[in-house]
Amino acid sequence: MDIEVFRRDTPGTANRIHLNNAGAGLLSRRTLETMTAHLELEAAIGGYEAADQERERIDATYANVAQLVGGHPDEVALFDNSTHAWNAAFSSMTFEPGDRILTGRAEYGSNVLAYLQTAQRTGAEVVVVPNDASGQLDTAALAQLIDDRTKLVGVSHVPTGGGLVNPAAEIGRITRAAGVPFLLDATQSVGQFPVSVAELGCDMLTATGRKFLRGPRGTGFLWVRPEALEYLEPRSIEIATATWDGKRGFTWQDGARRFGTWEAGYSNVLGLSAAVQQALEIGMDWIGRRAIDLGAYLRDRLDAVPGVTTYDLGRQRCAIVTAKVDAMPTAEVAAALAEHRINVTTTDPTHAQFDTEDRGVHPLVRLSPHYYNTEAELDRAVEVFAKLAAAR
Repeated sequence: MDIEVFRRDTPGTANRIHLNNAGAGLLSRRTLETMTAHLELEAAIGGYEAADQERERIDATYANVAQLVGGHPDEVALFDNSTHAWNAAFSSMTFEPGDRILTGRAEYGSNVLAYLQTAQRTGAEVVVVPNDASGQLDTAALAQLIDDRTKLVGVSHVPTGGGLVNPAAEIGRITRAAGVPFLLDATQSVGQFPVSVAELGCDMLTATGRKFLRGPRGTGFLWVRPEALEYLEPRSIEIATATWDGKRGFTWQDGARRFGTWEAGYSNVLGLSAAVQQALEIGMDWIGRRAIDLGAYLRDRLDAVPGVTTYDLGRQRCAIVTAKVDAMPTAEVAAALAEHRINVTTTDPTHAQFDTEDRGVHPLVRLSPHYYNTEAELDRAVEVFAKLAAAR
């Protein structure tokens, strides 16, 4: 693959070194032009009329997303972000006193808050599965903790604050054998490396468009295994998700569309579709290898710098790299990188509550390269870290 071709198709690479793809990836020209063209069409002929004219391309988004994760278009619902998609799935489950929700230490902060609220409302119990010696979710402990009180296993595939890749396929094998629903938050993994719902064995999967998929902000999706519809009942209902029976009842839409919404920003939907198509054309196998290799390269280079420490856990690691300069506030490190036009972000202790309880290392500088980044760009970031560390 010619990296320079991807960089020419990515306007943002001309302005700065973008190592914040776990926050929001840079849009390609194709995605940008797809979105602006639809906005211009709406301005020219009207929003409803533009949607009618582009209906075939809009509907193709479901097929593209389904192909990306190895599902069927009827198993996909679109949302304005991944948290709303995740909440749509989680809130569709019913919990009673004594029920147990099992999750990991790497669980995303919004998910944790939803678990805690549900526990307060219903009397269910939130059980945090410990990590193994490598720092990933301990699957042996998970298997021992699952019992007839367990109503859900909810796990973040890749955490927001580190390069860990949790063993989702093994978790899926355990939950399938036990007959327990498995909700996988794949927000940081979809678009970064191949994700197959069949291989992972999850019952529900959520993701965003804005991160490694390089789609627009304001997009997300939910995939639901058809068998899961037997125990899921959406808490929100509207004209797009159900049909009035003419009397005093209704029927849900078939498949995952019952979780979605009628209103959508169609320029964003088409932008998501374009980004997914582009990822599929490039090939997720290659994208995954390239992204993970860049993460390893950056992590190894930072580890070699005296006074710099990396904090990524797990047996398998991805393109997300977290680090600190010894005795220097994380915010100052991020600000220094920004002065060199290097985009990064910092982790937040409140966004990874159980990990914060366990390790207490946050905030960290989070760097997340993607396939269009170059080794030279990563070397430049390492140089800034080295200068900061030497000055302490």
